[in-house]
Amino acid sequence: MPHFRTAVSLALPLLAASMLAAPAHADVKDGVDAWQRGDYQGAVAEWRPAALAGDADAQFNLGQAYKLGRGVPTDLAQAEAWYRRAAKQGHLQAEDNLGLVLFTANRRDEAMPFITRSAERGEPRAQYVLGTAHFNGDLAPRDLARAYALTKRASDAGLGIASARLAQLDSLIPLEQRQRGLAMLPEIEKSEARARLAAVTASTPAPAAKPAAASPIKTASLPASIPGASYTPPPVIATPAPTTPAARAATIAAVEATAAADAAKGKPGTTYAPPPASEKQPPAAAAPKPKPANNAPIAVRETPTPARPTGGNSPWRAQLGAFGVEANARNLWASLGKKHPAVAARQPIYFKTGKVTRLQTGGFANKGEANNFCAALSKSGQACLVVDK
Repeated sequence: MPHFRTAVSLALPLLAASMLAAPAHADVKDGVDAWQRGDYQGAVAEWRPAALAGDADAQFNLGQAYKLGRGVPTDLAQAEAWYRRAAKQGHLQAEDNLGLVLFTANRRDEAMPFITRSAERGEPRAQYVLGTAHFNGDLAPRDLARAYALTKRASDAGLGIASARLAQLDSLIPLEQRQRGLAMLPEIEKSEARARLAAVTASTPAPAAKPAAASPIKTASLPASIPGASYTPPPVIATPAPTTPAARAATIAAVEATAAADAAKGKPGTTYAPPPASEKQPPAAAAPKPKPANNAPIAVRETPTPARPTGGNSPWRAQLGAFGVEANARNLWASLGKKHPAVAARQPIYFKTGKVTRLQTGGFANKGEANNFCAALSKSGQACLVVDK
């Protein structure tokens, strides 16, 4: 069984304005406003005094500035230091980013306690890293079912690299283990909500107790109520369009798996009914004997496609996606036709497999022409894969 190396280059997302902490503290909020205007140096100037004074939101924002090199030179050591200061005060996003910064810096043993806590709260990047660790059995105990479940949760949250990894795991983890992983999802989701609430409650200071008024009547002393709070994990960076044939194949496989799941469930989401089987079951027949596990490392690579004769009846097609609802495939074709003359000049093919509709187009003289067509669409961010009909 292969041993995955986690793609740490995607472990940290680009900063969005919504990721900046903007509480009522005036100078921190002024810094966020400056950042949104593109005045990064002005934002840092607002945050630094508050950060030095111990404001956790300002410390987190300053860490983001050093991570991205906006308003200050890029300095991962400074970013780590500010994330750590904020994390010690219970700033959950700072703890999320601290773990990922340490992991990216190859200080993985130090990072894993932060990664584990973030994953328990439902942070998708941390779930992807922890799922890979459970699959490899290096930084976490080997557990194929939990590896599949955590990768599925990260994929459902919109993490593109997790969707591609999930497609690989479908062929590497036995069906029984995948089904066990799917069965874990409802409890994992409930556990995430409990962990977020506990973390936020622990980081919320209790209101100061008011002195009791003198009274001749003795009353029971009850603890002060702690107000509720909410926590939203940091948003995930949109994954760039895959640039290699192997990456495009993994992306298409992940999209098809998601479309099949959507068709089976009726609508996408992260609240799970009893888990469906992770692949369509064949008609009743004698079950094949399971193959003995092969624990030797395996390289996951694309198999070269043998050359085919060209001609007027070329077998090559370009596949643009797979959908649980055919209308979505038709809508995508109409949208692409308005943007790309090369698409408008061709006819769509709606190739149905069970409940999944694959959007394809053909008429290519040879594979090279199909590759050129896909390359042009990939530059605009549209997934495209050359397939043999």
